[in-house]
Amino acid sequence: MKEESKLIRTQAKRSENREHAVPLYLTSSFIFDDAEQGRAVFAGEEEGNIYSRYSNPNTTELIDKICMMEGAEDGLVFSSGMAAVFASFAALLKSGDHVVAFRSIFGSTHQLLTTLFPRWGITHTYVDASKPEDLEKAIQPNTKMIFLETPSNPGLELVDLEWLCKIKEKHPQLIISVDNCFATPYLQKPIAYGVDLVSHSATKYMDGQGRVLGGAVCGRADLIKEMMFFIRHTGPAMSAFNAWLISKSLETLPVRMDRHCASALRVAQVLEESQDVLEVRYPHLPSHPQYELAKRQMKQGGGIVTFVIDGGVERAQRFLDCLEMFLITSNLGDSRSIATHPASTTHSKLGEEERQNIGIYPGSIRLSIGLENIDDIVEDVVRALEKSRN
Repeated sequence: MKEESKLIRTQAKRSENREHAVPLYLTSSFIFDDAEQGRAVFAGEEEGNIYSRYSNPNTTELIDKICMMEGAEDGLVFSSGMAAVFASFAALLKSGDHVVAFRSIFGSTHQLLTTLFPRWGITHTYVDASKPEDLEKAIQPNTKMIFLETPSNPGLELVDLEWLCKIKEKHPQLIISVDNCFATPYLQKPIAYGVDLVSHSATKYMDGQGRVLGGAVCGRADLIKEMMFFIRHTGPAMSAFNAWLISKSLETLPVRMDRHCASALRVAQVLEESQDVLEVRYPHLPSHPQYELAKRQMKQGGGIVTFVIDGGVERAQRFLDCLEMFLITSNLGDSRSIATHPASTTHSKLGEEERQNIGIYPGSIRLSIGLENIDDIVEDVVRALEKSRN
């Protein structure tokens, strides 16, 4: 079966009740037939669920779907996207280790690297996606991991995954970890290039309707095993309900992403023609500086459009206030269109220079294009551009 069919057909084993839809397993723990089975399951001699902090039929089904899409050996799901990102670092790094990260990363990930991990003796070096030649210079004898987002949030910078994984041939100790949230595994498959770990905020496109929080990490089985030990004893587990909901949402991910991408490209084209816009970033727009890479690496350009409005922060705020259909929130990947001013919200804790280094300017606006009629979306954007001039 093709991927789209597998997403719909992959599900937990049907019970004796012969249900059509997968049941919701709202249980904290699982019982054993006898004391010997309990011993065997705890010892790892027999497969089985023990406690929903470790595993649950609903979370297992979700993991199976994500691993199928990404082409991963194994995976884990978490209570949120940041719990997943944190665990992908904390479970695999120790005091004295060093991380090389591409500068264009989410604000909370930046805080992990710059504020929290230094307390535990974990250091980092940032490199720019626009200067990939600096990456190898940043690798130190104690470098354990390379971390990146591609496309990045919100600047939509890309990193050449094929090139990146060739570096590992010279440095086999490295773990290459990619945040694939913006692209989703439907549009981009980092593991196919040799990436070791892939993380997601399942809150975004995987759920797709702004309902629940969730995160996921998948990749090499040996690394996932280490991470499993970490989460088993620290507890960032995804709830069965959230897993059940996200798993059902994945059945429509390809259909939704096709619509998101087609509409986002149209919006990017309209913005590029506007006299009110200084710059537009969209991976499959020919003016994107990494357009050829995006066409090669991503099936489509994604559902996010970033642009810089002429007039700075005041004009940007007026534009957001003039929108009628778009919602103003920090989320993305929703069925409803969303507008965000990163400099004052998601990346507000960064300094002005830090923001500009990752392509966030006072007039930068991030649009998450929803599933509404494209003509309505375009009309709302154009009207808000016109109204915000005064």
